Amino acid sequence: MSAAKFAILASIPLILSGCRAGYAESKHLRISCEAGNSSACHDLALKLQKGEYVLKDETRATALFDQGCKANFQKSCASLGLVLQRAAGKKKDSVVARQDSARARDLFTHSCDAGAVEGCSNLGVLYQQGAGVPPDFGRAASLFQRGCGGNDMKGCAGLGELYASGEGVPQDFARAASLLEKSCEKKKKIMYGCVGLGRLYLAGTGVAKNDSIGADLFKEPCYNGVSRACFELAFAYEEGRGLRQNYQTASIWYREACGDKNGEACFRLAGLYDKGLGVHRDPSEAKEYRQKACKYRYAEACAPTKS
Repeated sequence: MSAAKFAILASIPLILSGCRAGYAESKHLRISCEAGNSSACHDLALKLQKGEYVLKDETRATALFDQGCKANFQKSCASLGLVLQRAAGKKKDSVVARQDSARARDLFTHSCDAGAVEGCSNLGVLYQQGAGVPPDFGRAASLFQRGCGGNDMKGCAGLGELYASGEGVPQDFARAASLLEKSCEKKKKIMYGCVGLGRLYLAGTGVAKNDSIGADLFKEPCYNGVSRACFELAFAYEEGRGLRQNYQTASIWYREACGDKNGEACFRLAGLYDKGLGVHRDPSEAKEYRQKACKYRYAEACAPTKS
């Protein structure tokens, strides 16, 4: 038997043991939740959202968050606000979307004021992005600080982003790298924190320049649906930065990011179609993707093309 096969077989008991422990934990949470334990209901809802050792059931998860919030369990209020905020972004009815967004903001504010640091971090994101509130980087930084100080990794990731950009706080790449690394290495890692850290490694700011580490940090977030990570991963493949140059793979991840309304990804995919790199040369496809890039507000794509 080869060493590789032996290693795989040897790891099976550990994997099975981990699965048994995970299912046992979920069962314990369900029993405790049914007995009226709001904390257990909250943790069970988080597992239902992800399908972690239970059948994925986002509707039930939302109901449990709502139940916990009504019982004054503030972590559930923060999570319920996040569900509403995400739903608002998908609704075509602008009135209903604004109502959901406003309720989410109120839930974040109330839970933060009541000491749930998750609410502070979520509220910080709204002020950072100007989502339903005027952009206020200083306030976002303060809220992220409260979140990170309470060991909420979303707060650490958000604060790290602000230190990297110098928005709301003095620019400090070393501090940014420390915070982003913290948000990326934990069990409940924040995927966009890993993306930010990857960018610092590629630029060599706050950390020693290392293209391989930087590019590798984009993979897991991209595989988990983070659009900005897919763009960065595609760019790394296109330029051969930290990865073997591969135009075909670059086109796959640009297309993924473009599908999530990343204008620059659409624009760079158009460039690949123009040149026939990794895809068949197709000027009409290139034109279509440039139009999408412009629609998604990537300014360079809106400039008149040379005849």
